[in-house]
Amino acid sequence: MKITDEIEKRRTFAIISHPDAGKTTLTEKLLLFGGAIQTAGAVKSNKIKKTATSDFMEIEKQRGISVATSVMAFQYQGKQINILDTPGHKDFAEDTYRTLTAVDSVILIIDCANGVEEQTKRLMEVCRMRNTPVIIFINKMDREGRDPFDLLDELEDMLDIRVRPLSWPIGIGATFQGVYSIYNKNLNLFAANKTKISEEIVKIADLEDPQLEKIIGEDATAELKEELELVEGVYDDFNSEDYLKGEVAPVFFGSAINNFGVKELLETFLDISPSPIGRESSEGYVEPEDKDFSGFVFKIHANLDPNHRDRIAFLRIVSGKFERNKFYNHVRLDKKLKFPNPTSFMAQDKSVIDEAYPGDVVGLYDTGNFKIGDTLTEGVTFSFKGIPSFSPEIFMELENKDPMKSKQLEKGIQQLTDEGVAQLFIQQPGNRKIVGTVGQLQFEVIKYRLENEYGAKCDFTPRRFYKACWMTTDNRDQLDQFVKAKASYIAKDKDDNYVFLAETKFLLDMAQQDYPDITFHFTSDFKVK
Repeated sequence: MKITDEIEKRRTFAIISHPDAGKTTLTEKLLLFGGAIQTAGAVKSNKIKKTATSDFMEIEKQRGISVATSVMAFQYQGKQINILDTPGHKDFAEDTYRTLTAVDSVILIIDCANGVEEQTKRLMEVCRMRNTPVIIFINKMDREGRDPFDLLDELEDMLDIRVRPLSWPIGIGATFQGVYSIYNKNLNLFAANKTKISEEIVKIADLEDPQLEKIIGEDATAELKEELELVEGVYDDFNSEDYLKGEVAPVFFGSAINNFGVKELLETFLDISPSPIGRESSEGYVEPEDKDFSGFVFKIHANLDPNHRDRIAFLRIVSGKFERNKFYNHVRLDKKLKFPNPTSFMAQDKSVIDEAYPGDVVGLYDTGNFKIGDTLTEGVTFSFKGIPSFSPEIFMELENKDPMKSKQLEKGIQQLTDEGVAQLFIQQPGNRKIVGTVGQLQFEVIKYRLENEYGAKCDFTPRRFYKACWMTTDNRDQLDQFVKAKASYIAKDKDDNYVFLAETKFLLDMAQQDYPDITFHFTSDFKVK
């Protein structure tokens, strides 16, 4: 099969949402339709003992939240579907932002009762930065919620994007009976089923079918026709090119937990969503069809399997064909590496693969060679751009509670911060370790994992810093003066770059004013030559 055929078969996307909007539940149902699993795990239900497939870390199972991006692949209607299920909690936003660099499109879930929430807006801003195509799924229509037209207005106002409904709910809450597909002009009515795919009760080809009134009632039929007429009058016809440019977001309605509207979403998604696209690099734009292999690491996860203490780098393939046991250039290290056991994923279940194509996400066993943003190439050497990282918002000093386990603590904090969900700064004298994150919950996860995966006990002591600022300058003397004058607030990151830990905005402003030749960076993805 030609590489162009393999590329066209693939769909690589992320599912994103505010916490509790139903992201992991929707992921489960898509996996059900793909035949990847037979029974969906209820994330917060004690009655169903099986936990959600995409939540594989022990702390996720205990708390019922996702704290790490999971990768899942399955086949559906001749397509290879790669889903990246991301953490919803804002404390893990950096993992989600980084994951968005590895996908070609996004499904954004909205809770029909809550509408647009704070995290939803932030996620959408990241999508808009790259003009990522977005489909919106308004979930939980089986519960009492907001009027669909009000929700559509709010989406346009608060997310700054035009919307176009491609499905429409029949009722809401107690009166919710199913979803009409505007895109396919048909209606599938299902019996609610939380853990398996229900067989359709009835398939109705169009709104004039006399069966419709018999099944959903005369009033519901009249209301559905009236609302669809209003939709067609208010919204422009759907234009797939506008969607692919990130200018319009198709909207679907449903109830993920009961399987209403999920099939309509999946099948329309496969029809309109983009196949894998290229990426900007230091040597220009790289097309998926380019014959030479290239890819970048967007995530690293230590101890995916705690029994084997493995460390896996998640590689998004951008161009060419990846082959097992073939040597590729590791650009940053300037060395050749080969991978005898590259894997594909079904959450924590892994299988060794011989080859992979643009759009695929491959797991590479890593002995410490990789960092977030690393590029692998075949042939020409270049680096991919745009792996985002942010100045932390919360800073804590790491304290060792068991001196006998100092080596384990050292190894653990290095590996966990390599995953990119927290940043590590070393202060002298004393080799003091300052950990910075974008959210408080991340410290709880780090502490849990250090103890349970590395056998190291620690505590965190708050440090009051406003921002971590990386510094570049052509004036070495001025930098030396600054480092000497601010010694108590200077640290080094893991790459040995100087970082200014500013206590307040005022002190940062003063530093910028007093040392004009130093540039203070608020993201850690700049390159120090």
